[in-house]
This record gives sequence, C-alpha cells and structure tokens, in this order.
Amino acid sequence: MQVKEMAEYAASGETPEILFWVGCSGSFDQRAQKITRSFVKILNHLNIKFAVLGKEEACTGDPAKRAGNEFVYQMLALQNIEILNGYGVKKIVTTCPHCFNILKNEYPALGGNYEVIHHSTFLQQLINEGKVTMAEGGLFKGKTITYHDSCYLGRANEIYEAPRKVLEQLDAELVEMKSCKTRGLCCGAGGAQMFKEEEHGRIRINEERTQEALNTNATIVAAACPFCNTMITDGVKGKDKQASIKVFDIAELLAAGQGLENIVL
Repeated sequence: MQVKEMAEYAASGETPEILFWVGCSGSFDQRAQKITRSFVKILNHLNIKFAVLGKEEACTGDPAKRAGNEFVYQMLALQNIEILNGYGVKKIVTTCPHCFNILKNEYPALGGNYEVIHHSTFLQQLINEGKVTMAEGGLFKGKTITYHDSCYLGRANEIYEAPRKVLEQLDAELVEMKSCKTRGLCCGAGGAQMFKEEEHGRIRINEERTQEALNTNATIVAAACPFCNTMITDGVKGKDKQASIKVFDIAELLAAGQGLENIVL
C-alpha cells in the first residue's frame, strides 16, 4: 500500500492535505489494522494527499489520562505536539474517537492547536462532495445494519448523523437500537476500562449492548471506533452469533461498497 510519512513530505518540501493519525489500536491490534487499511484504500482511491507519522507517532496519552496518570499523559502529549508543530500540521483525521476527542479538545491546552476530524465526518464530507460512489452489484442489498454510537464520538462530541449518513450510501436497511444517539449505551471500553478488569455487576456492559444489537435482528453491526469494535465483537462471540451477525467499521463497509475491499457478510 502506498503510504508516505510526514518526514518524506518534509524532505521534499511538500505538505500533505491531511495527517492520518493511526492510533495505537489501528497500528498494533490485528482487527483494527483492517480498519486502517480500508480507510487508506479509500484515501488512495480518491487520490487524497495524506501522510502518517509512522514511528514518530506515540500514543495520544488518552488511556493514561482516563486512568488518572496525568504525568504520563502530558509527557506523551507534549512529545506528540512537538513533532506535529515541527511539521506544521494543520489538519488531522483519525479513525479512533478516543484519539479524536483528546487531540481536538485537550491538546490545545498544551499548545497543540489543529483541525481534528473523525473519519466518519471526513467520509461524509467526501460523499457530500460527490467523490464517493458505490460499485454496482448490491453487496448490501437485503442486509440490515444497526449502528453503535461511540461515547467519545456521540455524547462527548455530538457527532451522530455523520456515520449514519455514510451508512445510508449502502443499499441496506438501517435500524436503530433501543439505546441510541444521546441515549446510546457504552460498549464497556471507555475511560480506560479496556485495560482493566470490570467491576462486579449484573451483566457485562458489552454483553448488554450486544443484546440490544441482536434485538434489532440486524445482520451487521456498524461501529466507528476500534474499541467499540473489539467489545461488540467479543459480545457477539459470547452469544455464539458469529455466523449470523458481523461487526464492521464504517470505513470497511464503505470501502467494500466501492469495490475496494473484500469482506465476508
């Protein structure tokens, strides 16, 4: 895949249109890497000039901050800000709502001021501009999709319509879960919960959320967050429903709809 790093652009005196912030999940988690590849395929297909930081990209510090370690957060954030400012980065797009939220809302206090866009909004913009068209064949015809609202995308930043507008481009029926939009239910990974054992309770949060998805009778659960993707996928496996319901990121679905990606529905 053709992916240039910021250092390459800087060496040639060029400036990319956007910096794609890959994030820890998108870099190291095998499932989330597929989301990264799908998004890159869309960018390449549309000839969008973009770059990644590569090995210069560190964790945003979000998990450390949510877990209460402000020192580690600031250490990571200041390191990232120094690199971003050094390259003169203006516009950042990321596929992770956790990265999106902290880069957009908390980095400015430390001197990191950028236009930060989540990939759901970015993809919606491309659709509105007429740059994204669906391939013939009706891959999603007869399929039912339900969308899970990420906490950091939805309630934290009030982005509800962009991912739904992306899904509307697919030839499928979009149905809502009982808890959606402003009343959306967490997948169970937010606030650094992804990295610790959950507290004892009546039911695991991801299992309850998965049951809401199953209640819609949808064949596809669409997410826009690698953490949510992991938690709901685990919930589906826990219900032994892997054969009847699939979990995909909106970028994977859009890429498949354009004939750029092969996915098993």
